[in-house]
Amino acid sequence: MPTVILVRHGRSASNTSGTLAGRTPGVKLDETGVRQAEAVAQRLATLPLAAIVTSPLERCKQTAAAIAKLHEGLRPATDRRLTECGYGDWTGKKIATLAKDPLWAVVQQHPSAVTFPGGESMRAMQQRAVDAVRAHDAALAKSHGPNALWVAVSHGDVIKAIVADALGQHLDTFQRIVVDTASTTIITYTTTRPFLVRLNDSGSELESLIPKPPAKGRTKKQSSDAVVGGR
Repeated sequence: MPTVILVRHGRSASNTSGTLAGRTPGVKLDETGVRQAEAVAQRLATLPLAAIVTSPLERCKQTAAAIAKLHEGLRPATDRRLTECGYGDWTGKKIATLAKDPLWAVVQQHPSAVTFPGGESMRAMQQRAVDAVRAHDAALAKSHGPNALWVAVSHGDVIKAIVADALGQHLDTFQRIVVDTASTTIITYTTTRPFLVRLNDSGSELESLIPKPPAKGRTKKQSSDAVVGGR
């Protein structure tokens, strides 16, 4: 199956002001975030991307647009299933204030039990995001082959939840995962299991992701096996 490159959007004004942006409309990248988006776009520029899919929120669309700018003919598609968690009544509030709410401790220790007041449950957020990634992955396997590379631009908690699923971890462990702004997290899905290729990567080369052509006269079959002792 194809490989998805999960990109968290660049830094936004909400990130620096210490507020929970959630699905607040119009939250854009700040100057640093714009530079971060351009930098991750440069890192991805040499990859033969089959698709770019993005959350509908502006900060993600800006990041996706920067990536698409360096891939002629590739236009980002929007998928609402990749949007930020619906934080409901928490949206727009200061993180320092929210940290005093009794629900904060549950979010930290037992997120699978959390439904935000007036909003979405974290279990529902994980399910729709994982469904989105797997659906796009399967569609691109049919249209571009099993070695296709594609980008999904989303949000910190959403990407952490997708990673937890790929690792077979309970959602209650996902707070152990760190996903920085404009970082890349890479997962290859196979028929048996996903492989987490990279996590929260902001600097390494990405050209090694480009699939190597099979030896002349041979057809390379994709394997779900992990190499004993490492690759």
